[in-house]
Amino acid sequence: MARSNAPIRVLVAKPGLDGHDRGAKVVAKAFVEAGMEVIYTGLHQTVDQIVAAAVQEDVDVVGLSIMSGAYMGYTRRVMERLRDQKADDKLVVVGGVIPAAHVPALKEFGVNEVFLPGTRLDDIIDYVKGKIGPR
Repeated sequence: MARSNAPIRVLVAKPGLDGHDRGAKVVAKAFVEAGMEVIYTGLHQTVDQIVAAAVQEDVDVVGLSIMSGAYMGYTRRVMERLRDQKADDKLVVVGGVIPAAHVPALKEFGVNEVFLPGTRLDDIIDYVKGKIGPR
């Protein structure tokens, strides 16, 4: 059921042992300032915790912030679990220190967009709003 006039709901998640969350917090704050509701999972989340939160919170967007070299494995498993839970209709975006050469592989997993270091916050907000549409 569509939530007309409801704000876009975004889950910002930090999978694994990565302890660098400044970027995730900056992006989460930008989402809030753009009128979106944000659920921030905090550090050290498992794939199952992230997917459970996305389903339970009925978010429109799952944002993964990954600063470790484990981005391929975590992203692949999140996408698999979202499909398993019949929640693969969510927009999934990934940000972090990811080589541009690996972006196509992440998109093959089903990720909608990958934001590399230096991406403007307005570009992230505009992308999400453009994909989710007006409320």
